[in-house]
Amino acid sequence: MKEEITVTKEIDLKGEVCPYTFVKSKLALEMLDSGDVLRVIVDHLPAVENVPRSMENEGNNVLEVSQVNDTDWSITIKKA
Repeated sequence: MKEEITVTKEIDLKGEVCPYTFVKSKLALEMLDSGDVLRVIVDHLPAVENVPRSMENEGNNVLEVSQVNDTDWSITIKKA
């Protein structure tokens, strides 16, 4: 059984492109406490690879990257 992830905050970045997807994700994460979980919704395909990679480079834990529908992806990040 998959562990249920409790999301602290969700931001919708549909329509945004790199590097704004990462910058806005990083700013949102900075507002959270260590251990909190941020879910980012994107529709810019490069962001699906770039945001998780950049978040891990910053020391955060990417819990999940999943396709929501034909155009949107969900990236779930736990703040270090």
